[in-house]
Amino acid sequence: MLGAHDKSRKYNLDYLTAKDSKIEFCDADLRDFHSLKSAAKAADLVVHTAGQVAVTTSIRDPRTDFEISALGTLNVLEAARLNDATVLFCSTNKVYGESVNKIPEFEQAHRYAFKDLQYVNGVPEGFSIDNAEHSPYGSSKLAADTYVQEYAHTYGLRTGVFRMSCIYGERQFGVEDQGWVAWFSIATSTDRPIVIYGNGKQVRDVLHVTDLVNAFDMFLRSKSNHAVFNMGGGPDNTLSLLELLKLLRSLTGREPRVSFHEWRLHDQKIYISDIRKSNGETGWKPTISPQEGVKRMVEWIGKNRALLN
Repeated sequence: MLGAHDKSRKYNLDYLTAKDSKIEFCDADLRDFHSLKSAAKAADLVVHTAGQVAVTTSIRDPRTDFEISALGTLNVLEAARLNDATVLFCSTNKVYGESVNKIPEFEQAHRYAFKDLQYVNGVPEGFSIDNAEHSPYGSSKLAADTYVQEYAHTYGLRTGVFRMSCIYGERQFGVEDQGWVAWFSIATSTDRPIVIYGNGKQVRDVLHVTDLVNAFDMFLRSKSNHAVFNMGGGPDNTLSLLELLKLLRSLTGREPRVSFHEWRLHDQKIYISDIRKSNGETGWKPTISPQEGVKRMVEWIGKNRALLN
């Protein structure tokens, strides 16, 4: 019998290969440079989405987190350098660490909001990454992030760094520690308990995966040789945890089973991406609202309950 991880991997691999019979799957470890070099042979584009995905896991096991995210990314870059391939790297808002919690905010009925009008459009790419209490996860991703930038500056590789906020969409098998929009949607739809750490007023800008792929595509079509973009839904596409629960009640007709625990280490009360740079350099902007995106996810869950047991 397949475990949950194996089922989700098989489901998504089957989905991709059904879309394109030319896809070749290599089951290997990102830390194994020789396997990666072989898989990337003759590639002209590497979309680097692999990594350790949870802050909590990085705290428990920082060495493995570092080896996957930092060393693994160096392996990707070296494999790409052999072919002069373009690299698109999925970085994270966690490179800014807890510094975003120093931005003055105020508390509303169902969410936090930035008080400082300097951040009305969100957190820009130039926001400080120093003395930021990143967490081991944020530190390893930041190391990878800067290495991708350096391979553009030193070796001339074409690279795009996408510091992602909350990406979600159909076929995402979210869990408590990663993919909160997907996890809340799955848990509500299947009557599983949801634990909120803090008061639920934490805010993120959310971005449907279709819009993320469009951002990749528009960067590749642009004249930019290297860029760092904060990548999310921006200030027009935000949700607090409490607001997502309200939306899910409306979409599913179910009452989420919620309990509240203490705040977790390194959580950001508010993170909203300033996406004006990406828009200015490539013309990209989000097109799918949180209401539409979550509706699509709930509909997908309803059609695929057997996968989620």
